[in-house]
Amino acid sequence: MNEGEAAARAVLEEACRRAHLPAEDARLVRRGENAIFRLPTGVIARITRPGQQNAAAREVQIARWLAAHQVPAVEALPDIHQPVNVDGRAVTWWRELPPHRNGTALEVATALRRLHALPPPADFHVGRLDPFVRLTERIERAVTLGERDHAWMRERLTELRSRYAALPEGLPECVVHGDAWIGNVVGTGDGRVVLLDLERCSVGPPEWDLISTAVKAFTLAGITVEDYRVFAKVYGHDVTGWTGFETLRDIREFRMLCMAAQVAAENPARHEEVILRLACLRGEHGPRPWQWTAVP
Repeated sequence: MNEGEAAARAVLEEACRRAHLPAEDARLVRRGENAIFRLPTGVIARITRPGQQNAAAREVQIARWLAAHQVPAVEALPDIHQPVNVDGRAVTWWRELPPHRNGTALEVATALRRLHALPPPADFHVGRLDPFVRLTERIERAVTLGERDHAWMRERLTELRSRYAALPEGLPECVVHGDAWIGNVVGTGDGRVVLLDLERCSVGPPEWDLISTAVKAFTLAGITVEDYRVFAKVYGHDVTGWTGFETLRDIREFRMLCMAAQVAAENPARHEEVILRLACLRGEHGPRPWQWTAVP
């Protein structure tokens, strides 16, 4: 067990004690942006990085709001105070999903149409979309990179902020998922299409949710062009034809670079992937699509 897992497990044990849930034999499922544990009772515990208590509390509120509107999404455990805050980290509790797979482009489009049609919550503040959340922190913590790379990333972030502030008019703003890639929209064995990872849900341009599937198709070739056409037809809008497309695409690609840099800071074996992504975004690795390897 490495130091990061040990620290997360200590937080889990204290949170379980306070919530009167069993922590024995809890299994680490994944440790990326959050540490995810499965308890023997079939409960999923999500442990944030430090300082994310407000975001975790809002995620629980959003999950309950979606349930009230019959939108299939991960279910926050009822009848328990959430989040539990331990040493600056927030722990939330969720019902375990049945066996599931990544969503298809069609399923993502269907889920986003349903979400984007909802009026914003009236009883709590969902917040505004911030496409740059935590990017400065990730850049500064990218310890496997040298100062030249840090300088380029800071300059790129400044440029992208300016371009985002000048986005042209698009579709009417609505509640967006905020991180709507195909791994966060899953199909379950019982036929549901379920939204996961609600921590970035907020009010903003719906195009932000559409960009992830476009990037999957045209930046990474992770789905076919025909898959993307189905996505755009089912949703009812092709974001690649919008004049703000390149700005949101570039922000999404930059977020993927910063995420890889964060992972490499904790697992240096991922450093080569960061270097590849940097080269691509600098125009040193040919045109899109690029062959990027997923990081946790």
